[in-house]
Amino acid sequence: MASAVDIASSFIEGAPPGELADVIADVKTLTSDGPDIIPSLAPAFKRYNEMQLSTVKLPGASQEVIVSGFNKLEDNRYFDVESQTSFEVDHVTQEASAAQSYVLESQNADLIKSLLKSLAMHATEHYRQCSYGVYPVENDTAVAILLVANRYSPNNFWNGRFRSIYQVPISESTTVTGNIHIDVHYYEDGNVALNTNKPIKLSVSSVSAESIISRIAAAERDYQEELNRAFVQMAEGAFKGLRRQLPITRQKVEWEKVGGYRLGQDISGGKGR
Repeated sequence: MASAVDIASSFIEGAPPGELADVIADVKTLTSDGPDIIPSLAPAFKRYNEMQLSTVKLPGASQEVIVSGFNKLEDNRYFDVESQTSFEVDHVTQEASAAQSYVLESQNADLIKSLLKSLAMHATEHYRQCSYGVYPVENDTAVAILLVANRYSPNNFWNGRFRSIYQVPISESTTVTGNIHIDVHYYEDGNVALNTNKPIKLSVSSVSAESIISRIAAAERDYQEELNRAFVQMAEGAFKGLRRQLPITRQKVEWEKVGGYRLGQDISGGKGR
């Protein structure tokens, strides 16, 4: 039988975008341990933040940087190449502290900086607000390219997150592999979630920042257009067939007056007696 910590951990790791604090509050209320259970959930918080590419604001700065498995150090510390900073993360509050200067040591440092420059241009052009990063992986035999864009609108009962993760092996002719993830939660008078995962495989003729980011930008644009077409088809097909838009009389029902209808006559269009 699963323990309270196991069940609560699954709630934490399944938290919708922008709603981790709400899930934490619910866990505290629903478990017999209350707030005392939170320290036991530290591994779940860390897995959630790294998997979801959570962003934190650097102390004394306005920019938000990514928390992931690709840029982690030791003792809950992470680094950001662009700002040349390392920082500690409180995984429960999603806050950064103890920032220090950090110098990237990688034989691919020049490529990483070039990728960051091209990625910044792509992010500015296509996303209203996002965070991104490029990091060395697998003993400098590859680099990871990450981008995350969050849109939170709790007053309108929806939140969403776009994540893209790519890995580029260092070779003369190579293939970029990765995934695009989109998570949207809409919860006004219901509970609807969109959770997509699009595998990406791109061939590039050379390991140059411009060609790699250009192919990535095209893949993300194509996927956006694919989703748009799917939503249009769904609205005109499946959703439209879920219920009749108008009753058989072809007149809208005035629901505030429904008590005055005589079902056998008024709604069917017949005359009253």
